[in-house]
Parts: sequence; structure tokens; C-alpha cells
Amino acid sequence: MIFSRTDIPDVVMIEVEPRGDERGFLARTYCEQEFSHHGLVARVVQCSTVYSSTGQTLRGLHFQESPHWETKLIRCTAGAAFVVAADLRSGSPTWRRWVGVELSAWNGRLLYVPEGFAQGYQTLADETELFYQMSREYVPSAARGVRWDDPALAVEWPHAHQRIISDRDRAWPLLNG
Repeated sequence: MIFSRTDIPDVVMIEVEPRGDERGFLARTYCEQEFSHHGLVARVVQCSTVYSSTGQTLRGLHFQESPHWETKLIRCTAGAAFVVAADLRSGSPTWRRWVGVELSAWNGRLLYVPEGFAQGYQTLADETELFYQMSREYVPSAARGVRWDDPALAVEWPHAHQRIISDRDRAWPLLNG
């Protein structure tokens, strides 16, 4: 695996290194020892799959409040998505900055999102599926969000003629609200 720091150094892009032959290939997408070597949280206690049947579906920006902050490792297993991580850690030098990357079944990339970040995505293709590995279990009472179009973050989402956004995601508060 190749680990690359993004514009927010705590958010890491991970490229897989396929080893192949005439049968196809094998590529590691997770290795506790390698993650630890790069200073990344290696604990995984829950995995989830999220599927969106329609392109231009937007989910987020979601997080769990302290003490249930979670680290996420995200991989696109079908389709494609623009995945965003926004820094909500007060006192951080990158507070309220965001990073967006394209994950797809074709590029095989993973995105490491540390604790203290809100995360969301917009699908770029129909039938998109994302696979999440998380450092903490989901705690419904700790689930929170920030509006996807919050001007304090000014996320530059991909252009869409008509986004599909849930009522819940439209109702999240603004950071300055």
C-alpha cells in the first residue's frame, strides 16, 4: 500500500498495489502493522456498507460526537463517489478545512478519515457502494451532522443537475448556527 498525506495531513489517501497474473490480482487494503507504522489508528471494530442506487446522491456530513468520535477507512467497491472529510477539531491548524477525493471501484483507492472529522460523499455513478471500516461502534445517540452546504466549510461538491439529499441531511445545523 502507498500512503499519501492530503492537504490536511491527518487525512490519508491509500493506493493499493495489485499483484497480478493471468488469473487477476490480489491487493491488500488493510494491514494493522503498516497502518500503525504510518501513525494511523489501526483499530477496526465495525464495518458497514452504504449503497446508493442513483448517481448524484449526497450523504453527509456525518460524525459521532465525543467521546464517540470515530476513525473511518473508506473504500468504493462499486461505482464512484466524491468523498469529503471536514476538520471539526477546534484548535486544529486545519479547523474547518476540507479535503475531497474521488474513490471508485476502478481506482481502488481508500481514504483514511481520523477522529474529529465530519464525512460525507456524493455519488458520481448509479449503483455506487462504499465500504466503511470504523474504529468505534455506531452510537445512535451520538450521531451528529453538519449541513452539506455550510458556508463555514464551503465544500466544492461536484456539479449536479439535481442532487438527492435526505430530509435529515438537509436539516443538520450550520456550524455558526
